Amino acid sequence: MATATSTALPRPIELLAPARDAATGREAVLHGADAVYIGGPAFGARAAAAVDIDDIRALCRFAHLYGVRVYVALNTILYDHELSAAQQLATQLYDAGADALIVQDMALLNLSLPPIALHASTQTDNRTPEKARALEAAGFSQIVVARELSLTEIRTIAQSVSVPLEAFVHGALCVSYSGRCYASQHCFKRSANRGECAQFCRLAFNLIDGSGKTIATARHLLSLRDMNRSANLEAMMDAGVSSFKIEGRLKDTAYVKNTVAYYRRRLDEIISRRPEDYCRSSFGKSLIAFEPDVARSFNRGFTDYFLQRPTTPMASPLSPASRGKRIGHIAGGRGRRLRIRLEQGETLAPGDGLCYFNEEKGMCGFRVNRAEGDTIYPHQPQDIKPGTTIYRNHDAAFERLLAHPTATRTLALNIEIKETPSGFHLAAHDESGISVAFDMTHPHEAALTPQTEQIRKQLSRLGGTAWYAKEIDVQATSFIPASTLATWRRTMIERLLSAHETHYQRPQRKQPAEKQPQVKPRLGYEANVANTQARAFYNQRGATDIAPAYELQETDEAALMTCRYCLRRELGACLKESGVKTLKKPLTLRLPDGRTFRLKFNCTLCEMQVLPSRHT
Repeated sequence: MATATSTALPRPIELLAPARDAATGREAVLHGADAVYIGGPAFGARAAAAVDIDDIRALCRFAHLYGVRVYVALNTILYDHELSAAQQLATQLYDAGADALIVQDMALLNLSLPPIALHASTQTDNRTPEKARALEAAGFSQIVVARELSLTEIRTIAQSVSVPLEAFVHGALCVSYSGRCYASQHCFKRSANRGECAQFCRLAFNLIDGSGKTIATARHLLSLRDMNRSANLEAMMDAGVSSFKIEGRLKDTAYVKNTVAYYRRRLDEIISRRPEDYCRSSFGKSLIAFEPDVARSFNRGFTDYFLQRPTTPMASPLSPASRGKRIGHIAGGRGRRLRIRLEQGETLAPGDGLCYFNEEKGMCGFRVNRAEGDTIYPHQPQDIKPGTTIYRNHDAAFERLLAHPTATRTLALNIEIKETPSGFHLAAHDESGISVAFDMTHPHEAALTPQTEQIRKQLSRLGGTAWYAKEIDVQATSFIPASTLATWRRTMIERLLSAHETHYQRPQRKQPAEKQPQVKPRLGYEANVANTQARAFYNQRGATDIAPAYELQETDEAALMTCRYCLRRELGACLKESGVKTLKKPLTLRLPDGRTFRLKFNCTLCEMQVLPSRHT
């Protein structure tokens, strides 16, 4: 196992959770997130997950109590008529308490923004040390690296910059590099770069070879499995990743609860073993009322993608739907009565959704009406071959559990109370470093019995607050009525809340370097330049010939997707490996409506491009 190279203070590690709304963001905090990312009212790359300013303000107040940061996605490309509104929105988000904006449009670096930190979105396509250094020099405080990078590539970038690196660890995968995809715009006039992805990659295609032969029929050949890098967290830390990002701003609250709790547990285990290297970036202990298991939430099967050398399938060609968790195999029965040989620890319940894969039909599913041990009674008759693997993609009992409150998060609080000549002095400080102290004028009344335990009992009643009493030092022998202690306790909590709001420090905007790295003189449509300010940004760095964004001008030379994922490799026909099957070139994808898309392979770079049908 490699060790962290830093000899300085432990490096803060951030678990970054998605939130489709403020309520989900709150649950992410309670279940252990160190940071939450959420969409604002506009200009977020998930148009269906917009959140108003007041809700973001409320989330910030709640999250900041635990030192949890709130990042707002303002990561669409912008048109000229939107620049003023985007600038105004950035100011509103800063005033609401947001800690950073996640952006891809370089116009924002040329606008007059408040001193809010800027994070480089994955859509800025961060694959190389040179790109990362340029983004740091431009003023970005955190950089999201491309999902496709290996541990070695991540380590090389981390050694090239001083700002934290953020990397995805879990959730849905875009098949195109860094989510930069133009297929939705080309096919449906819905720009993924503007939050309107039509999920072209989840469609079913026929694969045609150069002789016109159909190699695959109605298969979801571009639909990737979901990312799961929980087994590689320590290796990613050692490679230089500081922020571990869960994908899912469109996912429901139950999904966020489960995945956040799952990754919180694994990160904490690593941090507890290596406190000299790593520490948490927020405060508070989360108590979870369930056993987290990401296989029980939405997933298309799992892959660690290109983190290591690929050895297992990355796609799920039979269906883009959730398969959930494998629970066993068909042992016998048919029609309305089936027996399942359950895997250890698995049980069945009415309302469960089960599914299996059929080579002809793809994914097939059914609902459980009744369950008796390993015997189930489906809602509709089923004819499934013995030995068929069964998955549960709707776990009724688990979902019911997650619909209720399932976590609390509290800050450790030390309290001291002592007598003064005129009354009493109460002081408290919590694990985040916030402290309060105040004096109370109160008569000293002789106690008939020892008061220490009674005082501790009253001051420790912190249920419903963000604190729990870790230590209470009582240096008082006088009698204090329980009602008086309760009043002092409430005053203490009010002052702690106020002190947290007063002393919370947001990260400030990183100043750009005096000398900016130069870019190439000619920039293509991939630079996503859709406004004059973005154009000026690149002009200032040496670009003289800048193509307009694809959304403004579709061009014949444009690739709809550029992917590290390769269909040849996935089908066992990689041209760089010997002894594998061959596929006659060129390969073409065809939709049911007849539209075709040619595949182009660059084996030197291990890249595949999806080209529109007009390419020859």
